[in-house]
Amino acid sequence: MSSFRGPASVLSSTRAELLRLGRWPALWVMLGAGLLLNILFGYVFDYVGYRTGGGSEVSEGLPPELLLGRLLPGGVPEITLQGTPMFGGAILLILGALVIGGGYGWGTWKTVLTQGPTRAAAYGGTLTALAVVVLALVTATILVNFGIAALISGVESRPAGWPPVSEVVRAFGGAALIYAMWTAAGVLVGTLARSPALAVGLGLVWALVVENLMRAVANALDGLAAVTDLLPGTAAGSLAGALGATTFGDEGTPGVLDILDGGPAVLLLVAYTAVFAVAAGLLITRRDVF
Repeated sequence: MSSFRGPASVLSSTRAELLRLGRWPALWVMLGAGLLLNILFGYVFDYVGYRTGGGSEVSEGLPPELLLGRLLPGGVPEITLQGTPMFGGAILLILGALVIGGGYGWGTWKTVLTQGPTRAAAYGGTLTALAVVVLALVTATILVNFGIAALISGVESRPAGWPPVSEVVRAFGGAALIYAMWTAAGVLVGTLARSPALAVGLGLVWALVVENLMRAVANALDGLAAVTDLLPGTAAGSLAGALGATTFGDEGTPGVLDILDGGPAVLLLVAYTAVFAVAAGLLITRRDVF
């Protein structure tokens, strides 16, 4: 049994989990959906609006030249970040909830733990595999965005205007941190619910309904803002806004906020990610999973 303990066990569990996830169709469907939403809301709708003179719901009324400027390579950091707080975050929350919650509903945890790894090692391997997926998704999103932006630059015969490396690195780090927080939230909800369907439902209701409703009510109730300013979605949206994901028109970019500065938003996201991951780990290692 000792051969299953320690860092080597976590590494083995990570390899096994990556192999499982790589053969899991739901993973590719969710990642594909995330990239598709990024393309549609980041480029397709705005480019069609630019060509027709209408703009999208978010960019309506924006001068055509400024709208086009966002679609060129220089706007990649902004477009990469703008979808992370809400749509992208919801997809990663679903992923985390399915990976962990499905382990209960489909008997995966029972099978894994009877093979020899400790619960801590198996959970650590799952978290590491999810971290790899998050980093791969952010990398793929940035590469796809650069490819589309370069294509638009060529079609419109405009100079590319590549962004500084520092802006790309900040966008990568911000998107990865936002996605990591929502993934960890999904992991915790999946552990609490012990059911993939229930976990997904609860997570989406919180991320897409409850937080937005609470922030809306906070505008009318004194004192509630002190709570809503510290919510996970507020931190995610504020970090995206602080890193350059701006809002346009009366509706603004969904999920992007300017409530917190970048520093406090980062600290909150790191704290939430750690608390969610540790809480889920304690539940998995200390209660019966069968």
